[in-house]
Amino acid sequence: MGVKLSADDMRYIALFESITGASVVDCLVDEKGKKITFIVRPGDIGMAIGKGGSRIKRVKQTMGKSIDVIEYSENPVEFVKNILLPAKVVGVNVVEREGRKVALVDVDSSDRGLAIGRGGQNIQRAKLLALRHHNIHDVSLT
Repeated sequence: MGVKLSADDMRYIALFESITGASVVDCLVDEKGKKITFIVRPGDIGMAIGKGGSRIKRVKQTMGKSIDVIEYSENPVEFVKNILLPAKVVGVNVVEREGRKVALVDVDSSDRGLAIGRGGQNIQRAKLLALRHHNIHDVSLT
């Protein structure tokens, strides 16, 4: 499944890559335009964040937006776990329901609110990214 990026997305990616040196796989801007989530190539998360968070701080200052960085994985279970970090994911089970893939996620009870996010923003982002990259149509917490 190909990911379509807007001209703005491509500008954000170019700027992020030039500041951090990390390779971006995908970029997602929230509806309000205040937060950008970058999906980076496996192994590039440390490079993207930088020592003591130095690079990610510079990206935030330059773009004037909140920034999240998620490490991509070709393994759908690992990718869903990465999307929901820093929530402690106990397990992910990808099953088929009515011909569609669904990720059932078991999150530590103390981190359930963190996994869902304010107004459901984190779980919505997880659903969108899981669909874009692994054709998983739903992500639900069990």
